[in-house]
Amino acid sequence: MTGRAGASPDHAGPQLFWSRESLSPPDARLTLPADVVCYWRDRHVVITGGTSGIGLAVAELALSAGATVSVLALEDTGLERLSAFAESEPRLTVFAADVTNRAQVDAAVAKARAHHGDIGAVIACAGIARPDYFDRLTDADFVRHMAVNYFGALHVIQPALPDLRSGYRSSITVISSLAAVLPCFGYGAYSPSKSAVRTLCEVLRQELKPKGVTVTVVMPPDVDTPQLAAEAATKPAELRALSSSAPITANAVAEALLIGAARGRAAVVPTRSGRLMHWLSAVAPRLLAWIMDRTISRVQRRNPY
Repeated sequence: MTGRAGASPDHAGPQLFWSRESLSPPDARLTLPADVVCYWRDRHVVITGGTSGIGLAVAELALSAGATVSVLALEDTGLERLSAFAESEPRLTVFAADVTNRAQVDAAVAKARAHHGDIGAVIACAGIARPDYFDRLTDADFVRHMAVNYFGALHVIQPALPDLRSGYRSSITVISSLAAVLPCFGYGAYSPSKSAVRTLCEVLRQELKPKGVTVTVVMPPDVDTPQLAAEAATKPAELRALSSSAPITANAVAEALLIGAARGRAAVVPTRSGRLMHWLSAVAPRLLAWIMDRTISRVQRRNPY
């Protein structure tokens, strides 16, 4: 079930400077708590960006928990591979849809509903990140980040909302980034788009909670995905220094995401150091700014831009 598409698997954001942790190695066998498995079992879940990175890890883990999964993603080799797998997995369907194109997303969501029934959860993982110095970013870069990261999430939530509002314990989960609360040098287009996602989730949480729909925003640090690898081509040295820690795995993010959404958490930050930085950004923003400025200055003394 494919057609024209265009939405990329997501990168998540800066690890910054003091964490060396990884929640689980790539080959770890993930297990979900019984209450979480019970939540996802037989639930129809629509996932964007589900053919690579975090989205693919979420799709795989949701299937293992007994969910029925509809993936919306780019029409590329990743979609072809997942479509081939779906031929032998009746609980999985794959649809090509450009998340920046509302009409394509509407059509894909309607096909998913017709195939698997009412939607019980939406998980928006599609996203892009192109870091660079601000004066090297173009208007097209800023527009594209908002189109994919912000409107891409909005476009899949809107057509699914009637099902979610009439369902039982329905949920919306969106990948934002730790860079949404800790804007970083070099993320002039990325951080604002992820901040918009975070704000949207809080507004939706307030509006939809009385309707029985929970909304969760996920804010990971750097995640080991193809998108993160692609950033190397344009990543400034200052950003490399701020995000020098080892990235966590997509599986670790998927596990934290599915647990947090099932338990109705408003926000999920998948690492201890990330939670500390999230907390410090609220209670000690000047301290964080001083640390980041010091790191940037040290890099610029060695490599003046």
